[in-house]
Amino acid sequence: MTEEGQIHTEKGQATAKAPVIRQKIDDRLIRWIGIPCFGLIIPNLTGLFGELSFADALYWLGYLYFIGLSFSIWMGNRWLLFQQRKHWNWFMQPIQKLLILVSANVFYTFPLTVAWLSGWYLFREVAIDWDAIFAVTLMNVICVIFVTHAYETVFLIKEREGDALRLANNERARALAELEALKNQVDPHFMFNSLNTLSHLIEENPERALQFNEKLADVYRYILMSKGRNLVWLQEELAFLKNYIFLLQLRFGDSLIMNNALPQSADSNFLIPPISLQMLAENAIKHNEFDNSHPMLLELTLHGSLLTFSNPKSPKKTSGSSTQKGLLNLGERFKLLTEKEIEIRAEGENFEVTLPLLSAS
Repeated sequence: MTEEGQIHTEKGQATAKAPVIRQKIDDRLIRWIGIPCFGLIIPNLTGLFGELSFADALYWLGYLYFIGLSFSIWMGNRWLLFQQRKHWNWFMQPIQKLLILVSANVFYTFPLTVAWLSGWYLFREVAIDWDAIFAVTLMNVICVIFVTHAYETVFLIKEREGDALRLANNERARALAELEALKNQVDPHFMFNSLNTLSHLIEENPERALQFNEKLADVYRYILMSKGRNLVWLQEELAFLKNYIFLLQLRFGDSLIMNNALPQSADSNFLIPPISLQMLAENAIKHNEFDNSHPMLLELTLHGSLLTFSNPKSPKKTSGSSTQKGLLNLGERFKLLTEKEIEIRAEGENFEVTLPLLSAS
């Protein structure tokens, strides 16, 4: 049956109060092999059978007797090992750990072996061979130390695996927390701009305001549906972007143009973090001047698994310096979800952002 050792993972003064992490090992196979082997081999190597031969019933009974000794030594030292692991740690108390480990092995194995072997000679009603008892006792102590070392090695390997798993889980939890925080930063900003736009249209064109309100409902329905998703299909994101651009075109008219040059086959082959393209469109509108004579052309192109969003540069003269918080957030989201960086190019007449998409195949 699987047994558990207990390992402390605390550091410094927190050692006594830190939770104990249990490491499991399944040593049933090695016990089934090791205990009988020691019981069969040791008496033959040390002459404990004396003049007994295969024809003697006591010879075969002796094997059962020595297997019983092997079982008692193995299981007793195993129990002591698991008990001391509850209180001492190799990394925090190496000297105490070593002393306790060796002392437990010696002071349990030595008297048990001497008493058990003495009983064997008394049962046979022959003189006690102290040389044989000394040889067997020494051999048992050496074997116990070796087996205990093997157990400790397995436990240390398990500890390292457990540490690596805990670090990976902690890193994943941190990344998900950061991602959720970044996603939450997008929605309020978008809502603020949408309400401002709706307020403007209600005053100037109620009919357009009604159209805007219907599309706005579609847009926020997508935002709510995407709230619990880290990735969406590219076709879903493009449909959302189309509705968002429609809302902007109700306000800006022909001064805003959207050119989607992506092949249709790409829609169902790639995944993208939600609300990514909308943020880039919002960024272009926010920081650039445009009108009917100099329209804002938002263009999407695809090269392999890299999607490029570009717009002409015509910075607003009255706007302050950009904090690029939106782009920083977008970059962090892609880094956490795709383990790749977005690429931003501001040279020349266009501003371009290239996003690494995740392939669904």
